[in-house]
Amino acid sequence: MTVTLADVAARAQVSPATVSRVLNGNYPVAAATRERVLRAVDELDYVLNGPASALAAATSDLVGILVNDIADPFFGIMAGAVQSEIGGPGGRAGGERMAVVCNTGGSPERELTYLTLLQRQRAAAVILTGGAIEDAEHADAIAGKLRRLTEAGTRVVLCGRPPSPDTDAVALTFDNRGGGRRLTDHLVNLGHRRIGYIAGPEERTTTRHRLEGHRAALAARGVPDDPALTVHGPYDRRSGYDATDELLRRAPDLTAVVAANDTVALGACAALRDKGLRIPDDVSVAGFDDLPFSIDAVPALTTVRLPLHEAGARAGRIAMSKEKPPPGGVATVHGELMVRGSTAGPR
Repeated sequence: MTVTLADVAARAQVSPATVSRVLNGNYPVAAATRERVLRAVDELDYVLNGPASALAAATSDLVGILVNDIADPFFGIMAGAVQSEIGGPGGRAGGERMAVVCNTGGSPERELTYLTLLQRQRAAAVILTGGAIEDAEHADAIAGKLRRLTEAGTRVVLCGRPPSPDTDAVALTFDNRGGGRRLTDHLVNLGHRRIGYIAGPEERTTTRHRLEGHRAALAARGVPDDPALTVHGPYDRRSGYDATDELLRRAPDLTAVVAANDTVALGACAALRDKGLRIPDDVSVAGFDDLPFSIDAVPALTTVRLPLHEAGARAGRIAMSKEKPPPGGVATVHGELMVRGSTAGPR
């Protein structure tokens, strides 16, 4: 027999209206009363009619988290941190929210499709992680989707992504330029002048910003920026391996390789070892992000640590209204240079 809201009210010895207030989280209820209602919900295994409840309320219990590649620790860490913050008072069934991770695979079309689906589901919040695609038409389409979401009551947070102008989306943007500059500054300070750069996909904001930081460091120190020493590719190990082979073909005298991220850096290290080159004695290697495996690489990677978990958790708190948005709706998250064994001493 189906358990009804009235059955829960009778078990908890409260009115049906009080049960509704506890489950919808839209009205203050005494802690003891709330606990009694939630215990009755558990004992009776009561299931709220989610779609009907979402229609009655402005939003549902759904939280959408858009990632480029869930298998990439960069995105997995942020998604996990967001999910750790989306429970607690304020939602139905005891305040829990259901996180749905949407894996776009880097596809602009899929990104737009997921935003449309989340809008149809009246998502309580949507968090978009990682860099944006550098295409004016796509940026306009994304901004339109974000405006429609926020107008419908959905809270939108961009985590690790530049702000979206003319929307109410909150942006926690990574200082990729600053991190890229500090990394290359470190190598130049060690005496490196022939520095190969393995950049990410050309259409990504993260790629452009990190590369701009690298070039700014070279320019500030009077080191020529040789276009032949920059190779673009995906953010994966294979790309790092192949790009390093290409860089060595173009410039056998290079003394350092800066990789778009730590995964790419591992591929670069493998290519150097296969060529019989020692790290860092012959060629230094640096990455970006400080993913968990970076410190366990041999030698441990010099990299820029982005506080991915902290940023994801903050995005989750803002999305759940547990934390106020930053002034102006935008905050910059800075990275920290982590100097380890993969970069050499003075050349």
